[in-house]
Amino acid sequence: MATFLSRLGRLAFRRRGVMVLLWLLIFGGMGYAASTAPAPPADTFSMPGTESQEAFDLLTEKFPDASADGAGARVVVRAPEGSKVTEPAQRARVERLVARLGASSPQVAGVADPYAYPDVTISEDGTTAYMAVTYKVPAMEVDDKAHDALDAATEEARRAGLTVEAGGDAVRIEQAMGGTGEQIGILVSAIVLVLTFGSVIAAGMPLITALIGVGVGISGITALGSTLGLSGTTSTLAMMIGLAVGIDYALFIVSRFRAERAEGRTPEEAAGRAVGTAGSAVVFAGLTVVVALAGLAVVNIPMLTKMGLAAAGTVAVAVLVAVTLVPALLGFAPVKVMARKGRLAYAVKPLSDRKQRRAAKHAAKLARKTKPNLGSRWASYVLRHPVAVLLVGVVGLGTIAVPAASLELGLPGEGQMSTETTQRKAYDLLSESFGPGFNGPLLVTVQTKDAKDVGDEIGKALLKTDGVASVSPATANKAGDTAILNVIPETGPTEKKTEELVRELRDVAGGLEQSTASRILVTGQTAMFIDFSQTLDDALLPYLGLVVGLAFLLLMVVFRSVLVPLKAALGFLLSVTAALGAVVAVFQWGWLADVFGIDAPGPIMSTMPIFMIGVVFGLAMDYEVFLVSRMRESYVHGARPGEAVVDGFRYGGRVVAAAAVIMMSVFSGFIVEDNDFVKMIGFALAIAVLFDAFVVRMAIVPALFALLGRSAWWLPKWLDRILPRVDVEGEKLGRAAAAPHTHTDGGRERTLVG
Repeated sequence: MATFLSRLGRLAFRRRGVMVLLWLLIFGGMGYAASTAPAPPADTFSMPGTESQEAFDLLTEKFPDASADGAGARVVVRAPEGSKVTEPAQRARVERLVARLGASSPQVAGVADPYAYPDVTISEDGTTAYMAVTYKVPAMEVDDKAHDALDAATEEARRAGLTVEAGGDAVRIEQAMGGTGEQIGILVSAIVLVLTFGSVIAAGMPLITALIGVGVGISGITALGSTLGLSGTTSTLAMMIGLAVGIDYALFIVSRFRAERAEGRTPEEAAGRAVGTAGSAVVFAGLTVVVALAGLAVVNIPMLTKMGLAAAGTVAVAVLVAVTLVPALLGFAPVKVMARKGRLAYAVKPLSDRKQRRAAKHAAKLARKTKPNLGSRWASYVLRHPVAVLLVGVVGLGTIAVPAASLELGLPGEGQMSTETTQRKAYDLLSESFGPGFNGPLLVTVQTKDAKDVGDEIGKALLKTDGVASVSPATANKAGDTAILNVIPETGPTEKKTEELVRELRDVAGGLEQSTASRILVTGQTAMFIDFSQTLDDALLPYLGLVVGLAFLLLMVVFRSVLVPLKAALGFLLSVTAALGAVVAVFQWGWLADVFGIDAPGPIMSTMPIFMIGVVFGLAMDYEVFLVSRMRESYVHGARPGEAVVDGFRYGGRVVAAAAVIMMSVFSGFIVEDNDFVKMIGFALAIAVLFDAFVVRMAIVPALFALLGRSAWWLPKWLDRILPRVDVEGEKLGRAAAAPHTHTDGGRERTLVG
C-alpha cells in the first residue's frame, strides 16, 4: 500500500500540471452535468415494513384524492378577550379572513369555512376557531407570492382585533440561517491553519482541495438526483462530512510533506513519502468513514440510506483528492514556504544495508533529542503519570455520560419550535382550546365490506380506550371497501402517554380484526413519528455493532494488533456516550438552556444519535489512525514503545489538534442559529469532537500505551499469518529511504542519507 501510494504521489508531483488540469476538468464536467440535469425530486419519506407506511400506501390506493401531496396551512383565530368568534361582529371579521385567504393566490385550492362545521372547528367556549387552507402544489413549490399573501391576510385580521396565527407546511419558516455561524467557523479554521503552518499558502491548500472535493461530490449527487431519486436535501450530510474529512486529509498530508522536507528530502521524495505514509493512513481512515456512512442502510429507511451512500461517495472523492491533487499542488508551492528548517546528513560513500538501518535509527534518536514541542512534552507527561491521566479521563467522561441513560427520542414538530414563531403560537392556541391531542390526531383505516358501518362500530370500541378524547364518524371511499376515522388523543403528540396509546390502539385493533373480519391499521403523522423513532431505536445497536465491528477488523489489519483497535473502539463508545449525555442535559433537561438560547427543552431528535455516531466515528477513527500510525511507524523502525508514543505526538499531535479545533469551530457555528434542532446537531458534533480528540485520543490513548508497553502491539502468530500486510507505516519506504542518493553541494556530488 505505502509503496503504491508513494509512486502515485511522486507521479502526481512530477506531472502536477496534468493532474491539476485533470481535476479541473472533472470539477468543471461535474458542475456542467449538475447544471444541466433535471430538477431533483421532492423529498419523500417512507419506512418499509411499518404499520404506518402500510396504512399510507393503502390510503394512496383507496383515497387518491385525500392522499394528494398539496401543501396545507391551518389558520387559528381567537376573538378579543371577552368576545366569541360566534358573535356577529367577530364572525364578519373571520369570514372576511376566509374570503381573503381563498383569493390570496392562484396556488390556493380552497379554504374550509369554520362556520360550516362548527362542532369540529370551533372550540367549546366559542373563543377560538380554525380554518384549513389547501394548496394545489407541494410545500416545496409554494412560491413567495403565496407566502406573502398568506402573511398579508393574517396581518390584516390582526389589525382588525383578532389574534391570528398559522401552522402547517405551507407556512413560511422564518429561520435566521444567514450563515453568520458558518462564517465564524471558516474564519477560525483559516486562523488555525495559518498558525499550524505559519504560511497562508500552506494553510489555504487544505481548504482549496477540500472545497474541490466537496464540489465534485455535491455536483455528482445533483447530476444523478433525478436518475437515482436523490432529493435536494440528500447532499446535506455529504457536504458537512466531505468538507470535514477533506480538510483533515489534506492537512495531514501537507504536514507530513513539510516534516519530510525538514529531514532534508527533495520535494519529490517528500511528496512520495508523505503520500506513502500519511496517504496510507488517509486511505484507511477514509474506509472507516465510508463503512460508517454506508452502514446507515442497516436502518432500512430509504432517505437515510441515500444520504449515507451519497456522503460515503463524497468521502471517497476526498480521499482521491488527498492522494492525487494535494501532492500535485505541493509541486507548485514555493520551496521556502512548504519547507521547514532541517538538517541534511551526508555520507561520502554508499552504506551497507545494516549501516543504512543503523543510520536511520541514529537519525530518529537525534530527532528525539531536539527541543521537544508541546505535543511531545504532553506525551512525556502522560507517560510519567498514566494511571492518573487514565482515571481522570475515564471517570470524567463517564460522569458526563450519565444523563444519556435518560435519553428520550422524538421528531421535530411545531410544538418544539421557538415560542416566537407563528407556528408555535398556533400550536399552543389549538392545544389550549381543543386539547393537547388535537395537534397530533391518529388516523385509523378499516378495510372490509360495508366499511362505513363496520368503521363506526370499530370507532365506538376505540373510544372506550383510556387516553382517547374523541373519535370521528367513519368516512368510506367510493367503493365502500375502506373507511377512515380520526382519533384524537388526550395527550400531546410528543408525550410518552401518546406513544403508549398508539401501541394500545394497535393491540385493540388486533382483537377487533377477528370479530369484524376487517383489516385495521393505525397511522397518522404522530403514529408515523412514533414508528420512525422505534425503527431508529431498533437499528441503533445493529448499526453500532456493524460499524464498530468492521472498523475493528480494518484497524487490526492496519496496525497488526488486537489491543489497538479494541482500545480505539472502546474510546469511541466512551466519547460518543459522553456527548449524548451532554446533549440530554442541555437540550432535554434544559441545563444551560438560557446560555444556548433553547426555548423548549424536550425529546432529542430521533435521527441525531445515529447521525452523530456516523460522523463522530469517522472523525474519531481519523484521529486514531493519524496519531497511532505515526507511533506504529516509529515503533517498527526501532523505537521503544514510550519513544514511539512521543514521536507520534511530536509529529501528529499538532495536526490532530488543529483538525479537531477546525471541526469544532465549524460545528459550533450551528449553535448560534435560531432553530433548536440545528443548535442540537451543532452542539452534539462539537462536544463529541472535543471529547474524542482531546480526552480520548490525546489523553486516554497514550496512557493506555504507557501501561501496555510492547503488549499494545501484540498479535497472535496465527492471526499474523492470516491478515494481509498493507504496510501502512511505510516500512518498505523506510528501507528504500535509507538507500543512498546523490545530492550536489558546492560542486561536489555527495550521498544523502534520509
